[in-house]
Amino acid sequence: MLSHLRITAAKPAAKPFNLSDGQGLFLTVQPNGSKLWKLSFRHLGKQKTLHLGLWPDVGLADARERRDEARRRIAAGLDPAVEKKRARVAAKVAAANTFKDVANEWVQKCEREGRAEITLSKIRWLLGMAYPIIGSLPIANITPQEVLAVLRKVESDGRYESARRMRSVLSRVFRYGVATVRCQKDVAADLRGAIATPRVKHLAAITNPVQVGKLLRAIDGYEGQMVTLMALKLSPHLFVRPGELRQAQWSEFDCDKAVWYLSAERMKMRRPHRVPLSRQVLELIEELRDHTGHRDYLFPCMGNPKRPMSENAINQALRRLGYSQQEMTAHGFRAMAATLLNEMGIWNPDAIEKQLAHLDASAVRRAYTRGEYWDERVRMMQHWSDHLDELRNAGKILRPDFGAGRSAG
Repeated sequence: MLSHLRITAAKPAAKPFNLSDGQGLFLTVQPNGSKLWKLSFRHLGKQKTLHLGLWPDVGLADARERRDEARRRIAAGLDPAVEKKRARVAAKVAAANTFKDVANEWVQKCEREGRAEITLSKIRWLLGMAYPIIGSLPIANITPQEVLAVLRKVESDGRYESARRMRSVLSRVFRYGVATVRCQKDVAADLRGAIATPRVKHLAAITNPVQVGKLLRAIDGYEGQMVTLMALKLSPHLFVRPGELRQAQWSEFDCDKAVWYLSAERMKMRRPHRVPLSRQVLELIEELRDHTGHRDYLFPCMGNPKRPMSENAINQALRRLGYSQQEMTAHGFRAMAATLLNEMGIWNPDAIEKQLAHLDASAVRRAYTRGEYWDERVRMMQHWSDHLDELRNAGKILRPDFGAGRSAG
């Protein structure tokens, strides 16, 4: 058997030579002075050699432990040399399948499936915050504790909603990793209750008819960019989601039929949507066509016309008009329309919900309300535009023929 002293004293020769330790374990001394532990064994009638590591990185005691472990595997009918190769290949595959690699592949899949660009942008933003911590780690080796560290970092900044959404996005990446055999488990799934639940945030909206009229008159007096002005004017009439409005494209509008067609890819609920266009909206669109009709977007970005206007353009315009974030938001035009249309009491609530492109939470109810209420929605949208005109005009100064003037609002 070998000893530390004998190994240290072994000097290289012109040719490699072996020093035996017993039970198949030996040390090969190379001409360059390196010393390599090896194990000689038989498997399925074939003589094989397993490399166990370099001395002195692997000491005598460690070499014997590795020999004994390999012999136990051999006794169980396994080939430790083959297993070592498989482990090496698996390690290389794991290193090539980092969380960031798998996440990028999943995002590309979402792109091919036609997910809305605004949704993809939010996903990329959330993943970007996770990459510094887990992006370079093999996805198969990531632990729940490491994922929780990502969520805690976002949560510590008070961004509870972002942390909640990030957990969902991370979970989808892990599920994709499981489906593509890059990891065995969605380690983010069990972290649902680990982060603070965000408080429900109601987006500010003006729903008082008198104040709506005041807002419409303020919009008429807006002195900013013309494209922003037109987006402001159209927002209350159309009351679509802000992202759907700012990304509106000329190819989606059929002004002869007075319809705006939005594809499923553009919609939050992944269902195609139609918006009836009132006379007032058609007039505004024709006015806008003179300015941006040669572009793809109705509301192109000022700095880059090939892209739509900024996500915050309408909200910033409302701030310029003197409305705080607690008073009115771009999304608030939807709440304004939903509230006042329902208060009129003359429209089917389902027709209003269809026009808002809401998806009924009940699958049973959806199954029994397949109708689009199109004819009623056409009448409703024209009535709504007429009503907005009435609210706006209610504040104008009226001057009767007999000369006495008074304000109605």
